Amino acid sequence: MTAPFTVHLMRHGATAFAGHLNGRSDVPVTPAGLASCVAAATTLRFERVMSSDLARAHDCAVAVARTAKVPVSTDARWRELDFGEWDACHPDALDPEQLAAFWADPEGAAPPGGERWSTLTARVSAALDSLPPGTLVLTHAGAIRAALAVACGLDSRQVWMFDLPYAATVTLRRWPGATPVTQITALR
Repeated sequence: MTAPFTVHLMRHGATAFAGHLNGRSDVPVTPAGLASCVAAATTLRFERVMSSDLARAHDCAVAVARTAKVPVSTDARWRELDFGEWDACHPDALDPEQLAAFWADPEGAAPPGGERWSTLTARVSAALDSLPPGTLVLTHAGAIRAALAVACGLDSRQVWMFDLPYAATVTLRRWPGATPVTQITALR
């Protein structure tokens, strides 16, 4: 078996549209949100930074990489779930029954015109498998939950139990080729 290695997954900082289903909307991170990611990253050891291509994650990644003096790159596979017609909406503006059905079963009750849970987990799985050791990924809550589902064998309902506030970090110790392939070593 290959030696285990560490990967950090950090949610981007706060946006001006907190509480909305921002999905593919390219909303900016606030200055305080950016600073919270930089501060959180100072407690981690990493050799490179990867990010979603959406501004709220990418801007945080650039600031973290600059502070840590490491390279940064982007990978669109780390994007948030596509909420389709719900994108950028506040949950209070949506049909409560449709929204409850989505939270209970994101695969069978995907947002109208949006992405299915299996599509999200497939792209995040491919992105996770391609990460080199020592990577910090700046991404989104949905992508982190998809990574936990894939890496730890959790189902979609189990991953919603993880509280992932802005700048939250999940540290995974991965054993490639083993089942399960990951151990969660930290959640901050």
